Amino acid sequence: MKNNITRKSGFTLVEIMIVVAIIGMLAAIAIPNFVKARSSSQANACVNNLRQIDSAKQQWALEQNQLPTASPVASDIQPYMGRAAAGSLPSCPLDTARAFASSYTINAVNANPACQKNSGAITNHTIL
Repeated sequence: MKNNITRKSGFTLVEIMIVVAIIGMLAAIAIPNFVKARSSSQANACVNNLRQIDSAKQQWALEQNQLPTASPVASDIQPYMGRAAAGSLPSCPLDTARAFASSYTINAVNANPACQKNSGAITNHTIL
């Protein structure tokens, strides 16, 4: 007489716990790096927007023969923004309203534009 022993295939509880622990450790390593990379890319996007605004201010001042103390408004620099035919004004990536007016202050031609979201823990949204 033959005894057939059949085994059910599958993973044991210990094996599943080890896999979950390894995935948890990998997530603990990866998530802080992802958050840091995201905030760094947002800061870079904001600084690039500030540079573009400053460039548009300078072009406006040259073409309109303005003094260095002149302060343009958003509609003055919009044609010089270089985003489509009419130009479009950017917003800071941290601005939940996604509006130029709540993101940036243009300032005078001889001063750098400023990010209005540059406060508290966020201090790297400036042109050097």
